[in-house]
Amino acid sequence: MSCSSSSGSEEDDEGIDSYRKGGYHAVRIGDPFAGGRYIAQRKLGWGQFSTVWLAYDTQSSNYVALKIQKSAQQFAQAALHEIEVLLSIADGDPSNSKCVVRLIDHFKHTGPNGQHLCMVLEFLGDSLLRLIRFNRYKGLQLNKVREICKCILIGLDYLHRELGIIHTDLKPENILLFSTIDPAKDPVRSGLTPILERPEGGTLNGGSTMNIIEKKLKRRARRAVANISVRRVSMGGGGGGEAGKSARSLDGIDVRCKVVDFGNACWADKQFAEEIQTRQYRAPEVILRAGYSFSVDMWSFACTAFELATGDMMFAPKSGQGFSEDEDHLALMMELLGKMPRKIAIGGAQSKDFFDRHGDLKRIRRLKFWPLDRLLVDKYNFSESDAREFADFLCPLLDFSPEKRPTAQQCLQHPWLNLRSSDQNEMHGQSDLDVGMSNLQM
Repeated sequence: MSCSSSSGSEEDDEGIDSYRKGGYHAVRIGDPFAGGRYIAQRKLGWGQFSTVWLAYDTQSSNYVALKIQKSAQQFAQAALHEIEVLLSIADGDPSNSKCVVRLIDHFKHTGPNGQHLCMVLEFLGDSLLRLIRFNRYKGLQLNKVREICKCILIGLDYLHRELGIIHTDLKPENILLFSTIDPAKDPVRSGLTPILERPEGGTLNGGSTMNIIEKKLKRRARRAVANISVRRVSMGGGGGGEAGKSARSLDGIDVRCKVVDFGNACWADKQFAEEIQTRQYRAPEVILRAGYSFSVDMWSFACTAFELATGDMMFAPKSGQGFSEDEDHLALMMELLGKMPRKIAIGGAQSKDFFDRHGDLKRIRRLKFWPLDRLLVDKYNFSESDAREFADFLCPLLDFSPEKRPTAQQCLQHPWLNLRSSDQNEMHGQSDLDVGMSNLQM
């Protein structure tokens, strides 16, 4: 999970069942950590393995993100691996300019549920997924997309070329803005006064068990109202919904960002798992079990860039009658990118599950081809020139041959990143990005 103000599940809280031996550590606002250096301020989010808190660093007088791992052995091992990766990242980036989240400190904290490994990370803002949702799934201005892409590529170039690290789970949730979309949620911009001791009557996780139940009931009520609105729209009646609204203005929002969440990262020469990546951002070689390297991150990057520009996932596979989610995923890829070369289609350990000996899908026989540039024009109303230029940037990253995909360093030299759409707003923070790119070694 990430360390943003919007990290973790946005639909539910973690509940209370996992606050037990081997599980989460129960935190109260004002609780001290690491001998009193860090003071818990409010919960930022949660994940399957941890909770993340906004904390105040009394030594540096800065706000930080405090990630507290569950105490069971398997979670502790995962945290140790992530710390090892983050230490390598921090050691190689003393100026903190590589667009990758920075580890500040790590320590162990003992509580009623066991010993918890804790990571202190720089505080960052909202995820790109939250930005996409804030923009009502309409797609960001291309100049904003370019600025975001530059940041991601600077981070990937550093990870791949200098450290030999594969992220393996690149997606909008795992890329965080420098700050929050809403200034009121940024502790620095909002002028938040730090809490330095536990308030009287402080409660578990900043809210009682009853508050957790009340929140769940309110969420269910909101979902029910939303479902009624959707039904009304489908019946031709009134009703709102994000789909009918125009995109919001992103003026004043700093879209510079950093790559985060290295819990699943690995070194290229020391891989831990065959099945990597979140489904919608998964490369074909991972589905086919044909081995993988840095190029899987480049595939995920292309999917992320498309999602930023359109508001839709590039691939959203579903299982159907007679075919699996994996086979549908491969079919969607080929409909957009053309038929997969036979050598690649039959070259993986699981290829026989999906392809016949001719390299054709076994259960999905009819494909409806819709090339990327035409899709951008026909479905997303791109101009012919914008569609052609964006597709020229993305298509090489989506080559079925992993070794043919450009590296992050090569992508940073692509002309599309230096184009500027005349009808779109100017980018912010360009000078900072230029500094980052000037550090690239050819």
